Amino acid sequence: MRFVLAMMGALALAGCEVTTTQPTTPAPQAPKANSGKPVSAARAKANFRAVVAAVEPVAERECRARTPQQNCDFKIVVDERPNLPPNAFQTLDKSGRPIIGFTIALIADARNRDELAFVMGHEAAHHIAEHLAQQRQSAIGGAVAGGLIAATLGLDVQAGQRLGGTVGARAYSKQNELEADALGTVISKKAGFNPVRGAQFFSRIPDPGDRFLGTHPPNAERIETVRRVNSQL
Repeated sequence: MRFVLAMMGALALAGCEVTTTQPTTPAPQAPKANSGKPVSAARAKANFRAVVAAVEPVAERECRARTPQQNCDFKIVVDERPNLPPNAFQTLDKSGRPIIGFTIALIADARNRDELAFVMGHEAAHHIAEHLAQQRQSAIGGAVAGGLIAATLGLDVQAGQRLGGTVGARAYSKQNELEADALGTVISKKAGFNPVRGAQFFSRIPDPGDRFLGTHPPNAERIETVRRVNSQL
């Protein structure tokens, strides 16, 4: 098990985020579910170690089977800064090695190993599905289009490029999240966990609803995706 417990700074290619920060406007909430009580620090640490040991090799096997051209040597890191909210992300280091990161707050907030396994499977799925590359390409295309439109209309070209890049980067974000939820379900179940129970993590985080240019789909849709895929396995 390649388990690294390290202080992490800002990463250049941030992937998806799972956060419990409060939304600026009220949004419809996903169905509530009893996903258990908070666990002790010792239990949280033990749960995380067990999940990494079980899920990482499965994620790597799925990666090599589905996208053998990619670097599938996942590195798991933990950001121990106490001021950060519960969060998980997927990114790449300078050599192209895939990194899955957790804040210490997310590990502490998880009610059970199934939740941690699902989150890890979800983040691994982003890499397997090559979502970061897709996001970059879409952002570049959007920036070019935005700059051309701004130039044609006599507006600020750089502002047009920035706006176009933002729109482009978000063009597939909701679809990508659902794809990662689906593949994350497969990974966590193959690792021996219950993805439906794990997806109840969504019942405790703010629901993004279905906002225009939002980056994440409604929580209820995500939970339903997990249930549907799990029923087919």
